Order: sequence, then structure tokens, then C-alpha cells
Amino acid sequence: MNRFEGSGSREAKIRYLDGDFQILMPGGFVTCAITGKAIPIDELKYWSVDRQEPYADAEASFEADKRAGVLPGSAG
Repeated sequence: MNRFEGSGSREAKIRYLDGDFQILMPGGFVTCAITGKAIPIDELKYWSVDRQEPYADAEASFEADKRAGVLPGSAG
């Protein structure tokens, strides 16, 4: 299925892997776990394999790590 077949307007379901991801259900975007922003699949660069969450940018990824308590000095 390509983006012209109607999947672009719905959220994709993705399995996040080390350095890659696998699309389980086609869609045009995923939603950032921190900001709630829609992230186009072709712009997805940040995610957590352990938490299986996508992030809009490095700042959102950093905030997720702080919230999860995986950074030194952070509460979890």
C-alpha cells in the first residue's frame, strides 16, 4: 500500500527496533509520546526500543528518558 491508497491520513502501528522500525499497520504518521505531535513516517528519527514509543525530536526523546528515570539524577 502506498500513501496514495488512503493510509496517509491514519496513524501507523510500528514496532521499534535498534536502528530501524517495522511497520505493522500502514499509515502516514505516528504520534509523539511526549508532545502529542503527529510525526510523518518519512521524518521519524527518534524512538525508544524499550518503551516502544516515537518522539518528535531529540528534546522529546531526552524528556522521555528523564521521565523514565534512565538518566543519572532523574527520578523514575
